[in-house]
Amino acid sequence: MGARKRKMAERQKEIKKQTAIAKLKNVPTSPQKMRLLADTIRGVEVNRALDLLKYSNRAAAPGLAKLLKSAISVWESKNEADRKELDNGNVFVRTVMVDEGKTLKRIRTAPQGRAARIRKRSNHVTIILGMKADGKEVEKAVDATVAGEVAEAAKPVSTGKATAKKAAPKKKTATAGKTTKKVKKETK
Repeated sequence: MGARKRKMAERQKEIKKQTAIAKLKNVPTSPQKMRLLADTIRGVEVNRALDLLKYSNRAAAPGLAKLLKSAISVWESKNEADRKELDNGNVFVRTVMVDEGKTLKRIRTAPQGRAARIRKRSNHVTIILGMKADGKEVEKAVDATVAGEVAEAAKPVSTGKATAKKAAPKKKTATAGKTTKKVKKETK
């Protein structure tokens, strides 16, 4: 391994030490409702975010608070020497991502013998914690590394089946300037 690659690998290890990732999947709340809560805690100091979720009236708040506590414990296990940073208020919620999960499709009876479709939505939440850094370059590097990890984790797992190829765009024909009625007459 070259010197440049080694330095980059060491830098990424340091960045990963400073961040903690926690995921919660298949939360039975619509993604839109969860994003409203996620927006309130994004970029906020961890203890303040816990207080915001504790006193929130939204139904999804207890689940998100539990996930945040899990992320805090992951951060503590990674940074045993820096536990006082948590009390000092230097650990904050760097990123909160809410992705759409499975949608359960149910049927409810409707008037005149009809049926109405009900969509029970779910979501996946990812919380990433980090420490406040003095340099902006370090924060950008952390964001880029974490985004790469999340994107890599979100890639679909191939099942071995071949996927259908996209159809090639249709080429324009010589009759492109003619009206459709004339084209129909010529084809008959």
